[in-house]
Amino acid sequence: MINYYQELLLLPQEEIPIHFLWSKVFQQIHLGLVEMQDEQGKIPIGVSFPDYVTGEKCSLLGGKLRLFAQDETTLSRFNANQWLARLSDYVHCTGIRPVPEKLTGYAIYQREQPKTSNERLARRYAKRHNEDYDTALARYSDKAHKSIATPFIRLKSLSGNQEFCLWIKKIVVKERRGATFSSYGLSAESSVPEF
Repeated sequence: MINYYQELLLLPQEEIPIHFLWSKVFQQIHLGLVEMQDEQGKIPIGVSFPDYVTGEKCSLLGGKLRLFAQDETTLSRFNANQWLARLSDYVHCTGIRPVPEKLTGYAIYQREQPKTSNERLARRYAKRHNEDYDTALARYSDKAHKSIATPFIRLKSLSGNQEFCLWIKKIVVKERRGATFSSYGLSAESSVPEF
């Protein structure tokens, strides 16, 4: 059962837009969560985006991030302030607090991997099937480009040094479920409280 949380408020400035801050802050949170993994790769800290807004054409993450854990000790051990020390001018971390008794519900924040651009699909196909890029691109030339309404954070893979989009989908659920998460604090099954 998730009983404690810590809230992070992003403080964008004119020269530093919020999407850039999300990239820097979430990269650090991800690195910290990787350090918290157990032998099965599960992590006892989940995240939520309290200002998440869903729209028909686009959705937004907002400017807040909450970290959730079953106990205060887990969040203390994670030490968000340490991971975000070099960004302290751009993010405010609250202290660790108990989750309020009055909730508006629960939500699952999960990674979504949409089929996006034809170019991306062609690169992936070429790599997997040992085919040149132009031939692979021809496979997708008649498919219309889809726009995705799900919000994302642009991150950099530390292993491959490539940029990618971490698409984050919110699903409202009626009850509390599970308490283990991925190295991004996301889960397809575990929910976090909403308030």
